[in-house]
Amino acid sequence: MNRISLQPADRLRLVPSDGGRRPGPPALVLVAHGSRDPRALRTVRALLDEVRALRPTLPVHLGHIELNAPLLPDTLAALGDTPSVLVPLLLGRGYHVKQDIPEMAAAAPGHARVAAPLGPHPLLVDTLYDRLVEAGWHPAPTGAQRRTSAVVLAAAGSRDPDSAADTRRTAHLLAERLGVPVIPAYASAATPTVDTAVRALTARGRHRVAVASYFTAPGRFATECAAKSPWLASAPLGAHPAMARLIVHRYDRALSTPVRTAA
Repeated sequence: MNRISLQPADRLRLVPSDGGRRPGPPALVLVAHGSRDPRALRTVRALLDEVRALRPTLPVHLGHIELNAPLLPDTLAALGDTPSVLVPLLLGRGYHVKQDIPEMAAAAPGHARVAAPLGPHPLLVDTLYDRLVEAGWHPAPTGAQRRTSAVVLAAAGSRDPDSAADTRRTAHLLAERLGVPVIPAYASAATPTVDTAVRALTARGRHRVAVASYFTAPGRFATECAAKSPWLASAPLGAHPAMARLIVHRYDRALSTPVRTAA
C-alpha cells in the first residue's frame, strides 16, 4: 500500500500565508448627500445603527457628498485597499448617482462598486405608509374617506428625467397601497410644486390632502414641503427598519451583479 507523506515544509505550504483567515466582506459605505440641518446627520447615524444591527458582521461606514464630515473621498481613503460597495442614500437616479458618486468610486484606492439608489422599491412604500399612519392617516379608511383623500409625494426634485420617472413610479406604488390618488411634487428643479399639486387635488374634490415626505432625513426642503400641507404631513423616511433592509438589499444586489468591463 503506497502512502504519501507530507514533510513539515510541505504542510506549511498548504497553509495560506494569512494564517487561514478568509477575507472579510466588502465594506458597505452609505453615501448621504449632506445637510446643514443637524437633524439630518443624527438621522443618518441612527440609520447606520439599524444597518449594523441587521448585519452585525458587515463593516459599515458613512461618507457624504458635501456639507458634512466625513466626506466620501475621505472615507474611501481611510479604507485604503479594502473593497467596498457604495450605497447611495438617494431615492432615484440623478446627477449624484450618475456622475458624482461613480467618479469618487473610480478615484478610491480600493475597488469600489456603486449600488443602485434606494428608489423606487416596495420597501420605500412600506416606510412611506408607516410614516403617514404615524402622522394620522387612517390605516382602514371608509369609502367616503377614500373618495375625499389624496396624497402629495413631496420630493427634492431634479432636472434629470430618470429621477422624475423614479419618483412617479414610487407615487404609483404608494397610490396602489393607499387606494387614493398620489401626485408627485417637488421642492426645486422640477414641477409641479407642492402648492400646485395640492390645488389640483382640491379642485378634484379631494379635500383631505396629506403630504408624504419623500426625503431620507429632515432638512430645509422637507420642512418647507410639510408646511404646505392643508391636512397632515408625514415625517421623512429616516431610520425606519425597512430602510435598513433596503440598504442591505442594495448592497447584496450590487455584489451579485457582474462587473462590466470595457471590451
